[in-house]
Amino acid sequence: MKTQISIFFLLLFLVSCQEEKNLSFETLSLDETRCSECPEVVIDIPKAKGKSKIDKTINTALQEEIIEILNFDDEVDATTIKDAVKSFSEGFWEIKKLYPEEATVWEAQIDGKVSYEDEQLLTIELNSFLFTGGAHGYGSRRFLNFDKVKGTELENWQLFKDRKDFEAFAEVQFRTQEDIPLEKPINSTGFMFESDSFYLPENIGFTEEGIKLLYNPYEVASYADGPIEITLPYKDVKPFLVKKMTRL
Repeated sequence: MKTQISIFFLLLFLVSCQEEKNLSFETLSLDETRCSECPEVVIDIPKAKGKSKIDKTINTALQEEIIEILNFDDEVDATTIKDAVKSFSEGFWEIKKLYPEEATVWEAQIDGKVSYEDEQLLTIELNSFLFTGGAHGYGSRRFLNFDKVKGTELENWQLFKDRKDFEAFAEVQFRTQEDIPLEKPINSTGFMFESDSFYLPENIGFTEEGIKLLYNPYEVASYADGPIEITLPYKDVKPFLVKKMTRL
């Protein structure tokens, strides 16, 4: 009986340790819609609650991404989300003055979630949709990867032991998924890779299922084709990764 109790408390301790290694988040929600004719700006993103280096790095990176998405005027030096929202709204009112009969209300929706976390790594997926007139809006996703141990944001090239080796592997998987013969050019079935050569996307992120390679609309295909993505299982990409996936 004592042995069973000891095992129970040992398992409880191990589970508690695992939970403590996960970062704590709260939801940062902003609705900056001021009136019925004003631009609609709604933001729901995770905010790290701690005060460690990695918490500050995550919150700063998210803020910078949102500023980049919303800042309509490159000449405006937006340093906060509020500044970026103001820039977005002023952009609408400027267009409204020039084309009062044609301007439709602008819209910006941004939300985010943690798509993967283990002892060393954290990935946040940021989704955005912007409508600034025209035939349709534009939706995109971004992955932000973080080294929890060093407290830094990771660039894509830092994820792999040899980027070129991983790129060659990814091209084969991409061709297989999209039915592109190995002996034919990468654009032979209608894709729009520059110089007709395969390359990794700007957005690479960790998910529960594996590493996701994400090409947003217009990056390698038309808007009508939507986002192009491929998920590579960890068992297949393990030899290429700099860090071990401690949860998988």
